[in-house]
Amino acid sequence: MIQGFELHPRLLGDTVCLGQLTLSRVLLMQERRYPWIILVPTLPDLTEITDLSERDQSRLILESSSVARQMQRHLMPDKINVAAIGNLVPQLHWHIIARYRNDAAWPAPVWGRFTPEVYARDELISLVERLQLSQISDFHPAEIR
Repeated sequence: MIQGFELHPRLLGDTVCLGQLTLSRVLLMQERRYPWIILVPTLPDLTEITDLSERDQSRLILESSSVARQMQRHLMPDKINVAAIGNLVPQLHWHIIARYRNDAAWPAPVWGRFTPEVYARDELISLVERLQLSQISDFHPAEIR
């Protein structure tokens, strides 16, 4: 646990922890229709990107770019959506979503469209292997349960 950092209960309940980057916890949203990574800077009491130092703002952009690159390279989506909304979860978190023209919500946003479809364990393991996040130099994987 990082001193003073606690993951918001909704993020804890809706995601699987894949690991840690220098700044951010790497989570996978439990929604199998869309490969959806969430980065959460592991500093306490953040709600906006402007709450981060300039150095950490840059780090978040670099981390999100690294994750998005892996998603593009290994999942070949038509588009990568990146957003920091925070209307339901005030804790600063950064969405990176692989979108396909034939996905269930295209071209609309994915937020709240459907009741989430949770990954089966074998699907989850397969997706994590395909993403090859371990190729990101500062990524430290978590044990997937």
